[in-house]
Amino acid sequence: MEEKEGDYGAFMEKFELKGATSSNLPLQGLTFAVKDIFDMEGFTTGFGNPDWARTHAPAKSTSPVVLATLNAGATCLGRTVMDEMAYSINGENKHYGTPINPCVPDRVPGGSSSGSAVAVAGKLVDFSLGTDTGGSVRVPAAYCGIFGFRPSHGIISTEKVIPMAQSFDTVGWFARDLQTLKQAGQVLLQLPPETSNQPTRISIPRDCFETLGLPTDKIYQIMNASSEKIYSSELIDNEDLDGYIYKNVPSMQKFISNYQGKEATLPALAAISHAMRLIQRWEFKASHEEWINATKPNFGPGIKERIYEALTANYDDLDLCIAIKAELKSALDNLLENYGLLAIPTVPGPPPKLLMDATVLENFRAKAFSLLSIAGMTGFCQINIPLGMHNNLPVSISLLAKHGSDMFLLSVAQELYATLKEQASIAWGSAS
Repeated sequence: MEEKEGDYGAFMEKFELKGATSSNLPLQGLTFAVKDIFDMEGFTTGFGNPDWARTHAPAKSTSPVVLATLNAGATCLGRTVMDEMAYSINGENKHYGTPINPCVPDRVPGGSSSGSAVAVAGKLVDFSLGTDTGGSVRVPAAYCGIFGFRPSHGIISTEKVIPMAQSFDTVGWFARDLQTLKQAGQVLLQLPPETSNQPTRISIPRDCFETLGLPTDKIYQIMNASSEKIYSSELIDNEDLDGYIYKNVPSMQKFISNYQGKEATLPALAAISHAMRLIQRWEFKASHEEWINATKPNFGPGIKERIYEALTANYDDLDLCIAIKAELKSALDNLLENYGLLAIPTVPGPPPKLLMDATVLENFRAKAFSLLSIAGMTGFCQINIPLGMHNNLPVSISLLAKHGSDMFLLSVAQELYATLKEQASIAWGSAS
């Protein structure tokens, strides 16, 4: 990767690939960037690691998602840096450099779609494509103070996208404003427009905000006040999510006792995260073990340990984890009914500082995955909504909706956004 100036280190390579030029195309005049995990004809897909790039030939064809974006009139301005093998939510890459977070330069940008988020946050492109398995769109969106969308699992094609863990892999995207996010979404999702933007229930679980979030950000109060103002207090449900999951996911108790998860503050959510990561490791191993053993690649710190853990883990509980996944989806389908929303913090707090101590970071990651694994294990869609800067740090909230409710979720976000911003200003006072 050549040295870059003025682009926050977001790009692996820059070029201008013009999209279709007929009139009235939905993305005409917009620019975008593509994570280095998508195949594009003539380019080597690097997967965040030079040994991967060295041992793979240039792609012979282009991912359908990238083609759809070009055919809708958008111009591609380059391919972006990512975490190695998509196996991190931090955004640091020892080989290609860590893209600079335009929002808070002394903090990580989030990963693994780090460069794609930074390219949008730094106003280098209008929107960008990333992937999200365990949080790789939602986390960098939250850390960089922009919108990020993880679609319902399986709704958007992952063909010609390098797999990380197929049960959870999704193609997501970033934008600085909701209109662009929705425009890109209409092209990528290929779903009919949503007729309703009226939720029938809004679950704002107190435990997720008070135990896993940062109470000083006041996002629990902001979300409750906004929902009450736009909709009605009768739709709001503040029941704790951890207790609901514990009661309604039958395999949960056995699994918690199997891995001694009782000491977690929210044991059911910690168990969901633990189950997701076990399935993820298993699928990662199935896809990549042969290449890793043959190539013996050079991996950066943190990534190396995580990858070798996947290759050597005990998978005795795999069937139990798969059962929990199905049971959780059923339980949350029942909670949200047809047009329900679930609001949670996207991440447990502000982006960690660059090169943060590994022990502190591990605690933060554990809390983060208790939140992130909800969409992963249910296949639900999730949007990260930036609320602005508080104490000079970005603050976000996430909304989730049932599988297939992607256009409904985008419509509700549009309906709520101005009020969320207004309530954030009130909650934070004029100092923010």
